[in-house]
Amino acid sequence: MRQAKKYGDFLLVVIARDRIVKKVKRKLPRNNEKNRLKTVENSGLADEVVLGHLRDMYAFIKKYKPDVIALGYDQTAFVDKLEEKLLSMDMKSVRIIRLKSYRPNIYKSSKLI
Repeated sequence: MRQAKKYGDFLLVVIARDRIVKKVKRKLPRNNEKNRLKTVENSGLADEVVLGHLRDMYAFIKKYKPDVIALGYDQTAFVDKLEEKLLSMDMKSVRIIRLKSYRPNIYKSSKLI
């Protein structure tokens, strides 16, 4: 989140919904969506933290119209057609950046457990 914060003056973090994580990864996350939301809120790094939309993966992009979208280093879901989707929403100037991993051998959630 510190990396993402460098790209703008307002950081919105969208927490993936448990149902969506299960659909994408074929298993529920180790920490439920409410716990993940609280953890990010408590970090103080984000200006706003929200649970993702269950039906429209692009709802918050449409609502907030960001200048930059920061993707996690290992995020693969819903990104393959992101540029195409942005063009269809007339948001061609949005920058998409891929964040670098921060010591994933130590800080990846599956390693922490």
